[in-house]
Amino acid sequence: MGGDEDDEELPDYREPRTVCHLCGGVGEIAHPVLGVLGGVPRTVNAGRVCYLCEGDSALPGQCPPL
Repeated sequence: MGGDEDDEELPDYREPRTVCHLCGGVGEIAHPVLGVLGGVPRTVNAGRVCYLCEGDSALPGQCPPL
């Protein structure tokens, strides 16, 4: 309980960032393709890298949704 303990510091963000509007901060968007599972055709959602944020999950600056 002494004051000699190392205090955890919060990360220092140099610039404001906005969660990507297209992928919702996941970094990937759904890419539905046809897949045959057990002889039955189905839609399979294969993820692909978000083209707006390029997989970074955030956009630089403060970007209002359009």
